[in-house]
Order: sequence, then structure tokens, then C-alpha cells
Amino acid sequence: MRIGIDMGGTKIEGILLDEQGREQQRQRIDTPRNDYPATVQAIVDLIKQLESELHEPATVGIGIPGAISPASGRVKNANSTWLIGQPLQNDLQQQLGREIKIENDANCFVVSEATDGAAQGADVVFGVIIGTGTGGGIYVRGNSIVGLNAIAGEWGHNPLPWPTPDEYPGRDCYCGKKGCIETWLSGPGFSRDHQLSGGGHLPAPEIAQLAAQGNTLAEASLERYEQRLAKSLASVINILDPEIIVLGGGMSNIRRLYDNVPKLWTTYVFSDRVDTRLVPPKHGDSSGVRGAAWLWPQ
Repeated sequence: MRIGIDMGGTKIEGILLDEQGREQQRQRIDTPRNDYPATVQAIVDLIKQLESELHEPATVGIGIPGAISPASGRVKNANSTWLIGQPLQNDLQQQLGREIKIENDANCFVVSEATDGAAQGADVVFGVIIGTGTGGGIYVRGNSIVGLNAIAGEWGHNPLPWPTPDEYPGRDCYCGKKGCIETWLSGPGFSRDHQLSGGGHLPAPEIAQLAAQGNTLAEASLERYEQRLAKSLASVINILDPEIIVLGGGMSNIRRLYDNVPKLWTTYVFSDRVDTRLVPPKHGDSSGVRGAAWLWPQ
């Protein structure tokens, strides 16, 4: 039996899978924001609840919105900033009394979708999570690519490519830089752009709904978003040349992105034609937590 945990900025989800990958249990709790000890305890409690009826401990894989530094063993690059610099893996292993595996949540997402999801059978896949932050994961011929510095796929902290004059130098990012892709494409970044254009402070799903109803300001905000997403993904295609890009996270629920963005990215991709497909996740919000469970080999 295997347990997967997906720790997000607002929720922590846990799943229990049997030997064939079939879901046996699922639980979701709120993330104790800005409280590291409470976050550790919440994850431990959730794992214990999931395996409470098992006769032996399950394997545990955890996806986090950041990475474990190979140099220090501590969390780095987390948009859940209270995790940064903390020995999360060590603390959880001590409390649970066994080894666990931790990966970036986008890596978990792409493993799930490439294994038995929307990208099953593809050799090269780029998995994207666009929600509270903007992350990415790379899957090549059966393997998730982590990289020497554990930052493979971190496209969200490159600058927005081909910026227009009004997009330069860009907004401040929590990482200390300006103009990062994440500041434009994350859900909060999209909402901020709409607000600055005079549309009011609204969550991303409401802006998309208003655009569908013909609201001019919302439509303009969504068109700017599509253009920025197209430019950003084109830069990935120019480097990685994936067969499939799978979108995940809250922004992946905006259905028009799958038609409009590939039409726009052809302007920026260095090719006579672009066969890369942009697809929604087969497993939806469950992909990250399922991928975390599959971090342990069968």
C-alpha cells in the first residue's frame, strides 16, 4: 500500500492506493498557513489517519510547492514561504519513524499524468501547475527529471519572455527578482492584472466567467493572460520540444486556454509548425497526490 500527500498553499490532500493503484481512501484538510510546526503535525496526523486500518505502514511520498536542496537537505524555492529553510523531510521522518520521499509537486503531477493520465505513452512531457504559484515538471522516457540542483522545470522563475513595454521590468516576485513568469501567470497574478486594468479585485474563476458573459474588461484580461501563457510555454517548447504539455492547478479549469494558447504560441516557437499538444489533466486535482504516491517504485 502507498500513501501520497499533496501539500498546497491552501490545502493538504492525502490518498491511499492499493498495489494496483486503486484509490482506497482520500482526505483533505486546510493547510496551517505560516505555521511550520503545525504544518508538520498536520501532515503526520493525516498519514496516520490514512493508514489507521492497515496492518503495516504504507510507503509515503509527498509533493510540496518547492524542493529539497541537495546541498542542505532543507526546503528551498517554496511559494509556501514558511517552509523555506526548514528540514521538512528530516522532521517528518523522525516523527513517522521511517523513510519518506519528497518531490516538487509539479514533478509529482507530471509523473501521474505521464504514467496513466493525459500524457500516457508520450516520451517527453512537460507538466505545468498554475495555481497559487507557477511550477513545472519534466518527464522523459519513463523518468521524472529532477536535475543536479533540484530545479528542473522551474520555468515560473524565468522572466516573462518577449515582454511588451508595459510588461517590463515587471512585478516584484517573492524570490527577490522582478518580472518572473509566476507573477503574471499564477492565479493571484492574473487577478492582480485584472484589478490594475480597472476590473476590480476578483478571483480568477470569476474573471473567466465574466469574460464568457461578454464583459469587456474581463475579456481583455483573459486575452492578455493567453498571450503571456503562449509566450512562456513557447520558450519551454524551444528548449524541451515536448510531445505534450499538461496543464494543472486552478487555472487549468479555464477551457478556452486549450484552443487559444496553441494558436498563439506558433508566433514564438522556432519551427515551421508546432505539433506539441496542450491538454487538461486526466486526473484533475488528484494528479499531484497520485503522483506523490507513485514516487516509490513498485
